[in-house]
Amino acid sequence: MKTLILTLLLVGCSFTKKGVNQQDFRELMANYWQDHLRLHPIDATSYGVNDYNHILINDQTEEYREKINKHLEDYSQQLKKIDYALLNMKDKISYDIFSYELETGLEQIKSIGWMMPFQQFWGLPLSLPQLGSGDHFQPFKTVKDYENWIQRAKGFVPWSDSAIENFKAGMKNGVVLPKVLVKKMIKQMDNVANHKAQESIFFGPVKKIPNTFSKADKQRLTRAYLNLISQELLPAYKKLSVFLKDTYLPKARNSHGISSVKGGSEYYSKMAKYWTTTNKTPEEIYQMGLSEVKRIEKVMKGVKNQAGFKGSLKDFFHYLKNDKKFFPFKTSKEVIARFEVIHNRIKPHLDKMFNHFPKTPFRIKQTEKFREESASAEYSPGSPDGSRPGTFYIPIPDPKKFNVTSGMQSLFLHEAIPGHHFQISIQQENKSLPDFRKFSWYGAYGEGWALYTESLGKELGLYKLPYHHMGALADEMHRAVRLVVDVGIHLKEMTREEAIDYMLSKQPISYEGAVAEIERYMAIPGQALSYKVGSLKIWELRRELSKREGFSLAKFHEVYLREGCMPLGVIEKVLRDEIH
Repeated sequence: MKTLILTLLLVGCSFTKKGVNQQDFRELMANYWQDHLRLHPIDATSYGVNDYNHILINDQTEEYREKINKHLEDYSQQLKKIDYALLNMKDKISYDIFSYELETGLEQIKSIGWMMPFQQFWGLPLSLPQLGSGDHFQPFKTVKDYENWIQRAKGFVPWSDSAIENFKAGMKNGVVLPKVLVKKMIKQMDNVANHKAQESIFFGPVKKIPNTFSKADKQRLTRAYLNLISQELLPAYKKLSVFLKDTYLPKARNSHGISSVKGGSEYYSKMAKYWTTTNKTPEEIYQMGLSEVKRIEKVMKGVKNQAGFKGSLKDFFHYLKNDKKFFPFKTSKEVIARFEVIHNRIKPHLDKMFNHFPKTPFRIKQTEKFREESASAEYSPGSPDGSRPGTFYIPIPDPKKFNVTSGMQSLFLHEAIPGHHFQISIQQENKSLPDFRKFSWYGAYGEGWALYTESLGKELGLYKLPYHHMGALADEMHRAVRLVVDVGIHLKEMTREEAIDYMLSKQPISYEGAVAEIERYMAIPGQALSYKVGSLKIWELRRELSKREGFSLAKFHEVYLREGCMPLGVIEKVLRDEIH
């Protein structure tokens, strides 16, 4: 009896210690997330947390970088006090992701990236007009919402001034962007600046002021917005344009790869690790790319022959890019409607491959005109509560030049359903995840999933014609080519022109499309590596686990999506543990 009581006491102590430790860990994650939201208020708004909708932090200052560094170091130290062995399996997954996130964040904050505050593809000067358009995730429903935006937007003037100072620091330290990208940035700044206030994208919310607002509020807010736009926002964009044109462009580099700047090669290696969440070297990734290009090229030749085309693969690409029958659209609405057809076509097949579906609504929209020329198709997440739908954005500068064989079906699978919309929505809606995991993002996991879903096209009722299949293969080839040209540009002195020519030789893409893609890789080194590296890992795991008795593809997809974004090494462990 005494032995039994002693045993129960010992077990009880063990449970208490375990419970306390797990509670400490969960409180640590919760505190981290609240601090993260305060330090990244625009992110908070995108997540549906409205406490900081009035704040635009100047993240271009040394003081802010030091604050972020201290934030990450403090939590790293606190995390070390948690006894990993006492955590349950779910919390161990969170611990592994949390530890990786802190470690990676500390590496990033010490990089040279701060001296290149934005480029033609990403950055606040491009996202601010979206936010202020009245048609994005910044709320414009109440008088307070309208006042919040005025306060937030006023923060852009000090932000842009600090960004200019960081560009100058880059000029001093030999860390500058390529000239060809800077020219695009100047045009983008002018596209925002060269408008009258009432014609500006920032005037959009005024045109949509709710009828429930009083007459006095409508008049007051209209005056305030006109003043904000004409006196602060447009002059700030003009100042950026003038600086980039007169001061920065003459000092921008003629080279195209990041290795030509001081510390560039080391920076690229860090970016490759960051975006792939692996320890693969750039050279290993480059060789992987060459191998995939060769494999996909062989499949492409088979599809060309299936289509009955007489001629070389290059001739087939030319045919797909130029024959008039592949350009059926006259209006942007017709392009959007075709994507809706694709959406409806896959719906009956989704139940066979998925056990769980997101509740978040979904919509398709044309990309805003001011950024359309340099934009790629993209997905913008909805809010976790479903009040804001997930949005598939399509750039359509000229619908008459929109090619129906350009991988429309695979593009929809990737950016929309079951790609980014499923992955991000299911993650955000999972109430059992700690908040920091509901909104985490790792390129290899997220983009890897989206590329993997492109390969599901035939199972989802698509790719029935050789031209559609070739469009999907072209998209897959595109991601394989990325491995070659991204590493090639940044570490092997491949020029912009050589990269464009290589891309054109391997897939049926327009010259303008290839230019936009290659310049994107020049702007954000390493990001393009995440897609193929991630999808190859998913396929590797699917093939391995499908050999296990009772394997279910729907279960495989459920486990992958349920736990949300994480480094590839962690999801590999999760899948192997849970798929029986």
